[in-house]
Amino acid sequence: MRKRAIFAVLAAATAVAGGFTVSSAYADETVGAIKITKFARNGGQKNAHGRADKKKTGLGAATDPSGIWDADFHLWRGTDPDNPDGYIKPNEDTTPADCVAASATTSTCSKTFTFEPDWWLTNAEAGTWKVGVQVWANDDSRAQRDAYTTTRLQRFSKLTANAAPEPVAKGKTLTVTGKLTRANWDTDAYAGYTAQPVKLQFRKAGTSTYTTVKTVNTSSTGDLKTTTTASVDGYWRWSFAGSSTTPAVSATGDYVDVQ
Repeated sequence: MRKRAIFAVLAAATAVAGGFTVSSAYADETVGAIKITKFARNGGQKNAHGRADKKKTGLGAATDPSGIWDADFHLWRGTDPDNPDGYIKPNEDTTPADCVAASATTSTCSKTFTFEPDWWLTNAEAGTWKVGVQVWANDDSRAQRDAYTTTRLQRFSKLTANAAPEPVAKGKTLTVTGKLTRANWDTDAYAGYTAQPVKLQFRKAGTSTYTTVKTVNTSSTGDLKTTTTASVDGYWRWSFAGSSTTPAVSATGDYVDVQ
């Protein structure tokens, strides 16, 4: 009954990109009164992979007067869902999605896959993928959305910050350093993320909001360094907005006592 084999997809640790977009360019199909009502990835959490972590989950919901029988999800790249440029292979023990009835007409269906960056995942897999959803009802109604939304498979990022000297005299120069790194799935290590704009931010002691002071690009090794003038006690940090292959990250603020 499956249109094609189940790809190891949805439950992969990836962050869902904004809105649920359905493109008319793909071969969407609906037979009967069945409806796909929502789709979520890991409860909306950001899910980037480090070196050897294993993350999972995919969750969808559907409704039909006869009740939901089964569901499936897949992840693919390219312009043709029947001949994708790329897909992620399933685990050997892949089974159909587990559908739990919330009522006589509506079910929530989940499917779990495991991504192991230290085993088969490569840097080339990072980026945006289309998410396909298929659901079937007890009366044989069915719905297919080849590009129901998009999701991102991302390489986990880390960011550090250090401000010196500590303490520092008011009006004197403060040097703030740091480093932006991300998981390299090809080498099973973390490496500097080069030529990336990173914001230097400051939070005054006793307040809760950081403000951006300047933007600095990372070096060829992912390092950051700049100077600023010390004026009041507070916390200094670096903040990276993220990219399609790498999630946003902010360093822990480094407190500096200004005397």
